[in-house]
Order: sequence, then C-alpha cells, then structure tokens
Amino acid sequence: MAESDLVAAATMLGQASRVVIFTGAGMSVESGVPTFRDALTGLWQRYDPQALATPEAFHADPELVYGWYEWRRQAVRRAEPHAGHRAVAAIEARAPHAVLITQNVDDLHERAGSVAPLHLHGSLFAPRCSRCSHPVPVADDTTPEPTEGRRTPPPRCPRCAAPVRPGVVWFGEALPPEVLEAAVEAAANCDLLLTVGTSGLVYPAAEIPQVAARRGATVIQINPLPTPLDAVARVNLYGPAADLLPALVHAAWD
Repeated sequence: MAESDLVAAATMLGQASRVVIFTGAGMSVESGVPTFRDALTGLWQRYDPQALATPEAFHADPELVYGWYEWRRQAVRRAEPHAGHRAVAAIEARAPHAVLITQNVDDLHERAGSVAPLHLHGSLFAPRCSRCSHPVPVADDTTPEPTEGRRTPPPRCPRCAAPVRPGVVWFGEALPPEVLEAAVEAAANCDLLLTVGTSGLVYPAAEIPQVAARRGATVIQINPLPTPLDAVARVNLYGPAADLLPALVHAAWD
C-alpha cells in the first residue's frame, strides 16, 4: 500500500458529509472469532455448517442447532474488539451522519463503542421465538460451554412456549426488511462508503457498496486481498483492518 493512498483516503473521509461504514467477517477474524466453517470440534465435525444454518435443521433437531449456535456465541464472548473496531466507533463519533452496517452476527462493534449498528444478518445476541418472534434475553454466560459438541435444549418463549431460536438470518430466509431498507437508504444517500473486511460475494449484502457507487459516492476499501469491490473502489488499502483503520482515523482528524 502506498502512503499516498492512505493520505488520499483520509482526506476524502475527513471531507465527507455523509459516511457509511460497511463491515464483514474479516473484522471479526482479526479478533480471533472463527469463521462460519472454521474450528468445528467434537459433535459438529460430523455436520456441514450450511446444513445446520436453516429453519429446516432447527425444526428437525432444535437441540443440535441451538447447541451449535451457543458454541459460536460463547466463542465470540471470549474474543475482544481490536483497534479496528475502536477506530470504526471513532469514525462514527467524528464523521457527520455516520451509519455502521455490518454483516457480522457478533457484538464486537457494540463492545468497541458503536451505538446502533445495522445487523444485516442478525445477531447471536438477539434470540427470538421461533413462532411469534418475541425477543428473548440472551442466555446467562455462566452456562456450561458446549465446546466439544453438546446438544442444548433451547429455552421456551415466555409468551407462547415455542422454542427460542438464534437471532441470525439462516439460509433460505430473507434479510430483516427494516434493517435492509435502512442500509440501502444510507448507502444511497452517503457521499463516502468505507467497506472493511468483506469479500463482496455474499448477496444481497454485497449490493450495499454497489448502491453507493451507482449513486456517485466515493468507495474506499480496506481488505487484506483484492476482492470484486476493487473495481468500484476509488482507493483500495490492502492490509489488516486493525492496522489500517486507526491509521486512517489518525490521518483524517488528528
């Protein structure tokens, strides 16, 4: 990465009047959070993660699916936000009308200081009833950890007694319409979109930077490797978000 690219990106960020930050799995990986298919242990080694992440799988074996998601949630709780997450919160605090959109289902942005990220794919920390969608408080983190693969009976909804499901978007399900609408509106009305740690391959979320580019916004990409978004980005900064985002904030405002 040329120093001139960082300076150019920082100048554009500092001058922008409406900023969107769009983050993907790369942000969480830098905190040590396993990706969707990584680090499967014990019982779960026998299953295809994609096959578990469906409404049909939950209906067929709710204890298996809920146990797997509890394992994922508790893995996230052991992780810590990195400097890139804190830099995103700093951008939100300093840039006018900033909106954070994330594809990640963890709470690392919130723990780093972000106030109200738009979770396109839901959250491991927002379980809800599988029948009536009533939100249910997340389980106490003192519960035994299903590290080696433990079936976990899901709690029951206090309203209708149906099993509680993880608050994530499964394969075959639509993104939350109100969240997607807010994300598209933010992208369509921003003048700068910063995309961080996303492959640009998972649709419909991958359309968000494209919406901003089509409406004339400047797109800046931070990613360790080239992605399909290279073609629409005004500046491509290649490297870890934990290094590049703090440097970008420093160059833009300090």
